[in-house]
Amino acid sequence: MNEVILHKGEVFEKVFLNEPNIDLHITQEAGSRVKIHVLNMPFDNSITRNIDISKQSCPSEAKNNIVVEQRGENCYTEIYALAYLHGEEKLTTETHVTHAVGGGTSNQLIKFVLADNSRGRFVGDLKIAQDAQKTEAHQTNRNLLLSDDAEMRTQPQLEIYADDVKATHGASTGQLDDSALFYMQQRGIGKQKARQLLVNAFMKEIVETISDEKIKSNVLTFFEEDTF
Repeated sequence: MNEVILHKGEVFEKVFLNEPNIDLHITQEAGSRVKIHVLNMPFDNSITRNIDISKQSCPSEAKNNIVVEQRGENCYTEIYALAYLHGEEKLTTETHVTHAVGGGTSNQLIKFVLADNSRGRFVGDLKIAQDAQKTEAHQTNRNLLLSDDAEMRTQPQLEIYADDVKATHGASTGQLDDSALFYMQQRGIGKQKARQLLVNAFMKEIVETISDEKIKSNVLTFFEEDTF
């Protein structure tokens, strides 16, 4: 396990690209900020040559485990995860966010795109302790199935013991919108291209939140290819 302790006012920001197994535990003290991106995508060398990453292709089976504990007031946590899986690939992403004291904010957006016979699983554990008043916490998991044989399992868990909080969580799994595909085809866009554009739009929402412009630019070139 990789443990990180953020002292008062410190910032931790990192983009993980195709790490085979992430096991990260972050403890936040007052006023610290965390921003994490986890991307599991079929990047090729032309896209990744200018980015410092440990692996350039998504492993066939992987697990991401991210634990964040807010132990000081006025902390801010952002967790973004995006996976495009195909073939027989399997990926589990787990997030465990705990608000132990009040005044903190956390936002999580987790997305999976699954093709072929791939398998995805999301476990989201969000806890707000009794003393964590004035907390704002949001957890969202959205999944897109591109094949009838793909499978997604999602387990959002929300535990709230404080009274004065704003907290939401939601999960959805579905296929491409047939009406949107039809609309685009009626305007002269081929079915395959329309499909690609819709999938790209679904995934770009995560990529656009990356702060590092170099990494963002390189990753966005992935969507210029006819990947889907």
